[in-house]
Amino acid sequence: MYVVPDQHGRTAVVTGANSGTGLEAAKRLAGAGAHVILAVRDVGKGERALAEVRALHPAASAEVRVLDLADLASVEKFVVGLDLPHVDLLLNNAGVMAPPERFETVDGFELQLGTNFLGPLALTNRLLPLLLAAPAPRVVTMSSIAAHWGRIRTDDLQWTRGYSPQRAYGQSKLADLYLARHLARVADERGWALLSAAAHPGFTRTNLQTAGASLGRDKPSRSLLDLPFVPVQEAAEGAEPMLFAAADPDAQRGAYYGPSGTFSLVGPTGPARLSRHMRDERAAAWVWDAAEKLTGTRLPDAR
Repeated sequence: MYVVPDQHGRTAVVTGANSGTGLEAAKRLAGAGAHVILAVRDVGKGERALAEVRALHPAASAEVRVLDLADLASVEKFVVGLDLPHVDLLLNNAGVMAPPERFETVDGFELQLGTNFLGPLALTNRLLPLLLAAPAPRVVTMSSIAAHWGRIRTDDLQWTRGYSPQRAYGQSKLADLYLARHLARVADERGWALLSAAAHPGFTRTNLQTAGASLGRDKPSRSLLDLPFVPVQEAAEGAEPMLFAAADPDAQRGAYYGPSGTFSLVGPTGPARLSRHMRDERAAAWVWDAAEKLTGTRLPDAR
């Protein structure tokens, strides 16, 4: 089990912290001494998650705040409401996976693109002034092995034609990887102390595989988790690549971390493979620019 280094004096924002890898990250960062903000859509679920954190760590410094990444007004309200001198860690963890039909966010974006990428990018841009006020800030964005088959649909980013649940998911997670790597490139060019990295959880047992796939259906959808021959791990293991990128002294700017075991689905954290299209800096810059226009947010000026 990865041991998170001491985090006393640091403030961490964890999206989707009410369950799965987000809750696991919140528990372990709080246990290491960080002040953890559990950023969740549902206050009730957030409070239950906070109770779990405090059951493990009675002296934990943690709080629940409302954040809906599928609503840009909620993103802005969340950031405006942070009365803090700085934020040290942002873990872009929350997401939705493969709803069977094309749904839209309140802002009219395809649900997976809006929740998994546009919302996190808007949150990152809005939080950057607070992050850059910290001495050694980090942003970690959760991608997926689905990024390998993802492609950016430059002519139809919102999947208004021929919607495919899995391909739209792959696009959103490739965009997440681009978010992390483009931000790392900008930080390097501008001399920011910010470390931006990406991670993926391999194949981890959470509600991600079923919640999205069950949207609009009366019965829960079956999942690959039900197949006996697919290696799978629990949230405690699936959160470790994200925690390594967020806290380890050896984590590198622009790196991508994931499980190093069978088919990169399970196992201890190591560098994840980046295919040629995943390393495409021009594509990363294009999708970042498109996202800024769609969300009405932008990087802070160079400092």
